Amino acid sequence: MAEAKRQGSWVVAGVLGAAAGASLTAGRGTVAVVTGAVAGAVVTAAADAVARARQRPGEIPALWSRILMGAALAAPLGWAFGAMTGAGPVIVGLLAGLLTGLLGVRPHKVLLGPVVGLAVGWALSALWAAVPASAVAAAVVLAFRALSALLFREPQVRLLAERATAEDLPFVVPLAARTGYVGTGYVRELAQALGGDYTPAAPDVGIVASLDELAGPEFDPAAVDPLVREFYEHTTRFRLDIVPEWRLWVRPGYLLYRYLVARPLGQANVPMNQRETQRGVVSRIDTVTRPDGGVVRGWIRAHADTDEPIYVGIYTTYRRDGRGYVSVGFPLPQASFTATLAPRPRPGGGLVLTSRSELDQPGHYLTYVDAATGELTSGAVDGFAEQLDVYLEGGRLRADHAFWVFGLPFLVLRYRIERK
Repeated sequence: MAEAKRQGSWVVAGVLGAAAGASLTAGRGTVAVVTGAVAGAVVTAAADAVARARQRPGEIPALWSRILMGAALAAPLGWAFGAMTGAGPVIVGLLAGLLTGLLGVRPHKVLLGPVVGLAVGWALSALWAAVPASAVAAAVVLAFRALSALLFREPQVRLLAERATAEDLPFVVPLAARTGYVGTGYVRELAQALGGDYTPAAPDVGIVASLDELAGPEFDPAAVDPLVREFYEHTTRFRLDIVPEWRLWVRPGYLLYRYLVARPLGQANVPMNQRETQRGVVSRIDTVTRPDGGVVRGWIRAHADTDEPIYVGIYTTYRRDGRGYVSVGFPLPQASFTATLAPRPRPGGGLVLTSRSELDQPGHYLTYVDAATGELTSGAVDGFAEQLDVYLEGGRLRADHAFWVFGLPFLVLRYRIERK
């Protein structure tokens, strides 16, 4: 299996290289184009073979090989754009930089991309009057990726494991959606898939069975206020009102994500403002009792008038090296996005669950789940962070749920928690 996968990889690399070589020599005659295609295929296939041979288990191919493949992909795209529009090198460079920066996701890279694209396009046009669009696009990718590697040394996404088992990755909740829509009926469908007993809106249950499961050197459950403990262990006794506070800079991007991704997916559809939450929000915990006796807890929140899901989260706890952790899995089609959080005490009997930790378990993980074998391919999304702070204020329960992306705060969900 691994050998077949490796062979398929260098074949794809060779095809990309052939397309790049042909596009870089386009317009110079048939012999030049064929020679360029063969040379490009040999270079990229050989580079991929070397990178894969040196790749260690759980690693992605070396940076130099990824940069080379990116440039190989950019060359034919640049050629096609130039052929269709007749755009000059500066315009091609600008658009190539803009696209490459957007693919980098990080706001700093999004801003850097067009700058690099303009500079490379202008420099090449000054040095080479007839520079082809394919060469400009490839050069922009090479320059941008190399400069990004120098400026942004901390990876925002890391491959952790390929074809791993659930036991290998305890910080991942390996429960995926089997359809393209998650929705509020996910836990019922999960019960059918697991062969377990499904209980909708289970009475008097919490998102965790017991806070004692989270005990560790930095956290003593006995120090938690009884009301905070009751909220976690008997969540369904309480009603929650949300006040979302979005940073202005993220609103346009979130609106686009919401209409293109969240709503069609039926997952992670956070209200945009307090007016939306005033429509009413219903909260319930559905459970699945597995054949082995284990219990899956799915906390579902939806708009009261339409049953449109806000989010569907699968809550679990586990212990590692004498510490307890909370893992929340958000099912996606054939995948899962997991937030693993470490407990911390808060003065006054509160409890903080955070992914901002020096420990090796907390973090955010995007995992593909092979439907046939159950094997996992998982990556760490280091650019994302969150912290849930539950505390007492004037004898009343409150919670602040803060989120960061690439170190920039973008959302705080403020909860008012009252007994039903």
